[in-house]
Amino acid sequence: MSHFALTIIGRDRPGIVSQVTEILYRSGCNIADSSCSILGGQFSMILILSNPEIKEKSDFGEAFAPLEEAGLSVFLRTLKPGGEIRPHLEGEIYMISVYGADKPGIVYRVANELGKRQVNITDLNTKLVGSDARPVYVMMLEAVLPAELCEEELVAAMNSLKDELQVDISVRSITPVEL
Repeated sequence: MSHFALTIIGRDRPGIVSQVTEILYRSGCNIADSSCSILGGQFSMILILSNPEIKEKSDFGEAFAPLEEAGLSVFLRTLKPGGEIRPHLEGEIYMISVYGADKPGIVYRVANELGKRQVNITDLNTKLVGSDARPVYVMMLEAVLPAELCEEELVAAMNSLKDELQVDISVRSITPVEL
């Protein structure tokens, strides 16, 4: 069965998720994985989907035309086999939170320190909160530590960055919950 990545981007408004999922439902698609967020004033969504009847992206025809007519950008990509499955990530899951004055380089510096230690970032969100007079940059990362990296080493690296960047960084283990 073929799997596809569908990306939707456009000015945020109520009803986009309903419109997208109605098209997918009427097309007989299964949503295997999805993520959506508002970035600035732009809605962004990415979905991994499949349909046993659809082998190539051209088989979707004009199904997504109503989205484009509504001012949304639509990109559909065929995934190579294996790109649709849930990855098996070994290691402890941690939440890393960063709060501080907005300045260039925060995301890079934190991601770089994690990359040096082979930490896999599985989710990353940033927002500017507070007031115009006192904006606060917030970054939340979900990450999987490799078996050879202990929590103390991660905390020490983040504490070093905390002082350099003059931000608050916290690290905490997340215990997975089975449903």
